[in-house]
Parts: sequence; C-alpha cells; structure tokens
Amino acid sequence: MIPDAPRVAFFADCFHEVNGVALTCRRLEDFARGRGLPFFAVHPGPSSQIAGGGSQTTLEYRRSPLAFPIDVDMRFDPLFLRHRAWVLQALAEFRPDIVHITGPGDCGILGAILAHRLRVPLVASWHTNLHLFAAQRLERTLGFLPARSRAGAAHLAERGTLLATLRFYRVARMLLAPNPELVALLERATNKPVLPMRRGVDTETFSPAHRERTGGEFVIGYVGRLQPEKSVRRLVPLEQSLLQLGERDFRFLIVGHGGERPWLEEHMQRAEFTGALQGEALARAYANMDAFVFPSVADTFGNVVQEALASGVPTLVSSEGGPKFLVRHDVNGFIARDEAGFVAGVRELMHHPGRRATMGRSAREAALEASWDKVFEDVYSAYGALLRRSRAESQSGMGNPAPVGVVS
Repeated sequence: MIPDAPRVAFFADCFHEVNGVALTCRRLEDFARGRGLPFFAVHPGPSSQIAGGGSQTTLEYRRSPLAFPIDVDMRFDPLFLRHRAWVLQALAEFRPDIVHITGPGDCGILGAILAHRLRVPLVASWHTNLHLFAAQRLERTLGFLPARSRAGAAHLAERGTLLATLRFYRVARMLLAPNPELVALLERATNKPVLPMRRGVDTETFSPAHRERTGGEFVIGYVGRLQPEKSVRRLVPLEQSLLQLGERDFRFLIVGHGGERPWLEEHMQRAEFTGALQGEALARAYANMDAFVFPSVADTFGNVVQEALASGVPTLVSSEGGPKFLVRHDVNGFIARDEAGFVAGVRELMHHPGRRATMGRSAREAALEASWDKVFEDVYSAYGALLRRSRAESQSGMGNPAPVGVVS
C-alpha cells in the first residue's frame, strides 16, 4: 500500500512505441491503475481522445502532419500547443499534486508548461542520453569528412545538446535518473535533488524455461534498435575477430529493426536477422541465446540487458554507459573495456559450457531482484518527499517557486 498517495499527472513523450522508455511508461501506468492510485496519463496516440475518468484518466492527443521524426519510432510535433487548452481543462479537473514528465519532447514540454500554469511541483525523469545520440548520429552522417573533422563536429554537437537538455531539466523541482553516473551528473549540473529510478523486468515472461535448444552452434544474441547510438557496428569486428581466431561453430541472432540493418547484413557472414519480436517469440529468442552482447555506450540503463539476464543468458556490455551497472563482471557476464574484452568474454563462454551455465544461473538470480513494483514504490516515495518539501516551504513562507525558464 502507498498511504496518502499523491494525484499524479504523467506526461510521456512515447508510450505505444517499442523501446525501453515506452515500456517503462506503460509499466508505471499499469502500476498506478493496479494499485488504484489517482493517475492522469497524457501521451501521443493514433487519435485525440479521453478514456476513463475521475481518478484514473488517460488523455491521448494526435500529432499533426508537421510532426517530424527524431528517432525510428519517435516524433516531435511543433504544433503541440494547439492541445494546450483542452489538456489544461482536463488536468485542472483532475487536480494533480505532482506533474511528472519524461523529457524534452512535445508532451514533456506541454507538461512543464501546464505544471507552471497550475503551480504544481514538477518531476522530470531522465531516460535518454540525447547528447550522445546527437554526437554519434552526426559523426555517422559526416562520414565523408576526415576523421578529425567528424570528431570535432560530434564533440560540439554533444556539448551543445547536453547543455540544452540540462537547461530544460532545471525547470523541474526534482529529477529522477536511471544510474549512479547520471544521478551525480544531474546533481552537479542542476543543483536539484536527484533520486534513482531504475527499471524492472518481467521474470515470468523472460525466463530460462523458454529455452528450446539443447545443442548446436553457439548463439551470440543482440536485441534492440539497429541504430548508430546502439554501436551495433561493433558486432562486425567481433565476428571478424572470432573467425580470425579459428572459431567456426557460432552464429549471431540479431533481433530488432533500424537503419543499420542493411549495413550489418552486408558485412556479417554468420548472422540471422529476425526484425522486431514481441511476447513469446522474443522470450524464446532470448532463452535460446548462449551469450548476449550489448555494445552500446550511450544507453542510460539497458532494459534488454535485464531481459537477457532474466532469461539466464550471460551478458557482455561496454564499460561505458548505464548497462554496466546491471552486470557483475565475471559473475553473470563481462564488462568489456574494448573490442578485445568482448572477444575474450565470448570465447570464455564458448569454451567453458559449465562456466556459462553457472553464470546463467547467476544472471537469473540477479534479475529476480529487479521488481517493477519496487521501482515504482520508490518513485512514489520520491513524489512524497517532494510534496513534503513543498508544503514545508509554503508553511515557512517561502512559497512554491515557479520553475525558471517556462512561460505560461
């Protein structure tokens, strides 16, 4: 139970898409509704409509034809303010205690504006390292330039995007971040309270029980979007190194969609591409892997890493980024500092099946501790802490200062 649960208005920039942010948003809404907590959900959808009512309401708005893509399954609508009056009226009727936004997308900006308009404390959760995404995509786009010029442009893009994103997050009274590095960064850059907001995993859906293979080639798996920010091109030198070292009894199973797929198909010899999978098909794909490789250096958390661990699959991740906080090196996987580290980890699992089995059991045990309910109970504790602080400020005469940089 959550005593004195606040009335939460949650503005999510993505909800129906197939990515970790959308999954987390859906899970938070499910948690609130399952517990009977007052919750007002706002997010883009196929049509503009309000469903439910009273203490549990969902408002979807349709993006305009001018909405432009900022990711494979993510768009930004420059005309989002046309929904302002409608959303404001519904939000005022709900009477939120807290407004929670997920980032600087059209829905997040709308939520920040309305929180300011209603003078309701604003919480912002950090889900995506936009600055790293911008740098990696620009560097790839400028592939025709010399390496030094590409790196310089990427650095400027990274720094500029980070500063702009941090400026946006300063409008919130409290921030939530998915890993210790980001908690520390946001505390330094915003001087706001920052609390952890990890992710959970469905250990019933993702389980070793779905494994059907008993032998055959060693299967190296990857699940996720096939985009530059996922560093998926690092799978190619991994395959080449294994072949050069005389390894032959292996194949890659690559699950996901994105613009890097044609390049990967052209440059990989032993890879099967399934496209995006969901439900039981995805659970079986994970469970039938012998090792999971996630080379991204830009991810803030790595939902797919937890899904692989829950499936009993030892996991290899980069020493940069959020996924490294999910893996215990040499226990349930490997944290690789460079390409050689990925190669060595995969070969260790290839040639020592007993060790692979032991690490797989440790992976499953770690995932069993990652409960979605615990994640969101902690989020609601953060909401409560912010409300207590706001009330104390009001009683002491400090009032409830409006966020800086947001206009009504």
